[in-house]
Amino acid sequence: MTGRVVVAGGSMGGLRAAEQLRAAGWTGAITVVGDEPHMPYNRPPLSKEVLAGKAPFESLAFVPKAAVADVEWRLGTKVVAARLPERTVALDDGSALSYDGLVVATGMRPRRLRCTGPLAGRHTVRTPADAQGLRDGLTRPDARVVVVGAGFIGCEVAATAVGLGVREVTVVDPLPLPMAGPLGELLGRALLKRHEERGVRFALGTGVSGFEGDERVTGVVLSDGTVLPADVVVESVGSVANVEWLEGNGLDLSDGVLTDAQLRVGGRPEVVAVGDVARFPNARYDGVPRRVEHWSIPTDTAKHAARTLAAHLAGADCEPAPFAPLPTFWSDQHDFRVQSFGAPGLGLDDVRVLDGDPDGDVLVGYHADDRLVGVVALGGHSAAMGAARYRAQLLKQPTLTV
Repeated sequence: MTGRVVVAGGSMGGLRAAEQLRAAGWTGAITVVGDEPHMPYNRPPLSKEVLAGKAPFESLAFVPKAAVADVEWRLGTKVVAARLPERTVALDDGSALSYDGLVVATGMRPRRLRCTGPLAGRHTVRTPADAQGLRDGLTRPDARVVVVGAGFIGCEVAATAVGLGVREVTVVDPLPLPMAGPLGELLGRALLKRHEERGVRFALGTGVSGFEGDERVTGVVLSDGTVLPADVVVESVGSVANVEWLEGNGLDLSDGVLTDAQLRVGGRPEVVAVGDVARFPNARYDGVPRRVEHWSIPTDTAKHAARTLAAHLAGADCEPAPFAPLPTFWSDQHDFRVQSFGAPGLGLDDVRVLDGDPDGDVLVGYHADDRLVGVVALGGHSAAMGAARYRAQLLKQPTLTV
């Protein structure tokens, strides 16, 4: 095969896409363009082991497979524009790349609060520099920490801060319970209790209206007028898809980049998307296109998208089965783990305890139309193993027609 595939994005999704293109038979050139200066690395430990000082950043690097030894890596370089009809992308160093196939793998960036007040002392957790800067703040003597957002990252950072000995950690969220959006009320209450027992404070049902301080933040002003003293603020309020470079090509970029059931973008067989920037229909469930920000998704999407793209580039005329992954995530907080298989967010109206008790190790099932669509375990190793036993059951369920 001749020609070139450009992979826009140098994180885990970009690496997996390159590896899977080789596995799918593509022998032509592959160029991966990534805006970070690092080779792909594992992000989840940034808010846990790296932040806690238990693992050096160097330990997070993925080891690329031998099949991608010839891949060209353009690191520290950003894709800034694309002309899909001409099959070219423009880079921020002024150069341009032509391609026969394009993989969209530009991922996400942290959403920031648009509030009045100073920027110094406010952090996000996305890169090694972010984690190091936040760790420096958390290890300041008598630091007062406010975490805005009680989702996965927010709860993990709060747990890590308490583990580092920070005496005053407060989590703020407009929802009434931590992680209520993805997990619902039952586990939200269980998580609230566990965090509070370990020293985390919560200000729930309220948002942030501003920050106090001159050059550096000294307080967080809540929407109800309360002011929380703060030396360190962590903004964990969601993500923004890096899709601006695709504007002007007639694509649906309203929430990531919309794909079809084969992960093709905009009806173009030479363009596919992978990772959490892709908004795809999942044939395992209802076929509604959604983005999924779980650790398993870059690998799952890369496998399917690479087969789709490689088949097109080889001139094959077959149409594989629609993409139907089983999303998987876990979150380590304090001395317990949240482990999930499936799509619990689709079954929040019918949540049942399958085993155990919310005050201890518990396994919870999420149902839609009386069909099990997800399981979540909360607790220690035995709870996580209980969830894993349901993985095969979830995989055996028939997919829906898309």
